[in-house]
Amino acid sequence: MKDPRYAKLAKVLVNYSVGVEKGHLVAINGSPMAEPLIAEVYRECLNVGAYPFTRIHFPSLTEIFYKTGKTHQLKYINPVSEFEVEKIDRVISIWADENTKSLANVDSKKQATRSASTQKLFKRFMEREAAGELLWAGTQFPTNAAAQDAEMSLDEYEEFVLTACLLHKADPIAAWKGVHRKQAKICRLLNKAKKVRFVTKGTDISMSVAGREWINCDGKANMPDGEIFTGPVEDSVEGKIAFSYPAYYMGKEAQGVTLTFKKGKVTKATATKGEEFLNAMIDSDPGASRVGEIAIGTNYAIQKFTRNTLFDEKIGGTIHMALGASIPESGGVNESGVHWDIVTDMRDGGKIYADGKIIYKDGKFTVK
Repeated sequence: MKDPRYAKLAKVLVNYSVGVEKGHLVAINGSPMAEPLIAEVYRECLNVGAYPFTRIHFPSLTEIFYKTGKTHQLKYINPVSEFEVEKIDRVISIWADENTKSLANVDSKKQATRSASTQKLFKRFMEREAAGELLWAGTQFPTNAAAQDAEMSLDEYEEFVLTACLLHKADPIAAWKGVHRKQAKICRLLNKAKKVRFVTKGTDISMSVAGREWINCDGKANMPDGEIFTGPVEDSVEGKIAFSYPAYYMGKEAQGVTLTFKKGKVTKATATKGEEFLNAMIDSDPGASRVGEIAIGTNYAIQKFTRNTLFDEKIGGTIHMALGASIPESGGVNESGVHWDIVTDMRDGGKIYADGKIIYKDGKFTVK
């Protein structure tokens, strides 16, 4: 029996998150495991009058690509992909991994090579997104693999996912509009600040945000959402940050990550697990050693770490930092083929200062 909540989620994704309109060319990306939600998104796009098409990928092919592909193949950019990024109007990505560790043993250097080679494509995607020409949203379809990572049963995980997306509300779109209004107040406050500082256990890091825009994340790109972020001035990041949670990227994991910055650049990167991969990604291109994003998680319906960045970076009471590419609409200009979000907890003694004044303590804003 179909779960009616997936039809409800499809309506949120199509009509709110990316605002599909008649005549739009819409790419729907996902694996076969996400078929129930892909079908509902496809149906809703047709109802709107758009032109949807699907890209169904098989995870095993990615593993084969990295383990078998030669250097010239890793560096190759398919001209069809270049054409597509110029022509599509909307993208809806649905993640549904059968095995979240399928890339754990591939060569880190190959992954770094591929990341560097796709930088131009990634940059163009973000330019069109920043200009409002191409809107994108991503969400998670519950799978056993994701549920196991979160240490939940599949039923528990499904409830977690759909609740985080506010689908338990009578009108989820109205609920997300409420999130927008609440977060807009914080963005207005932070947009007046020139410098921010983050302090918690093992962390004391500061940066200039003068002239940068704090972005209100209210379900328009990620579903679920709940964060505010900006791109710090690229050469201004100073200090040390210790990340509370494991960092996941391209199917690999780094634990106990600590980064030291000087003049905006990582000068030391250590990890208790995955240090080689961490440094390989930082060295993959010049921009990967700088901060493209600093963000504050605001979704207090998410309190549990699930080993899924889509949810973990939104945990109410945390911050996260992304190494690599800036999000252009924030005013950031750092370029990289990498955008790696890593999360640290602020709920036990954490403080955020704006121009020397405490505005956040123990995981919550102290200002109204």
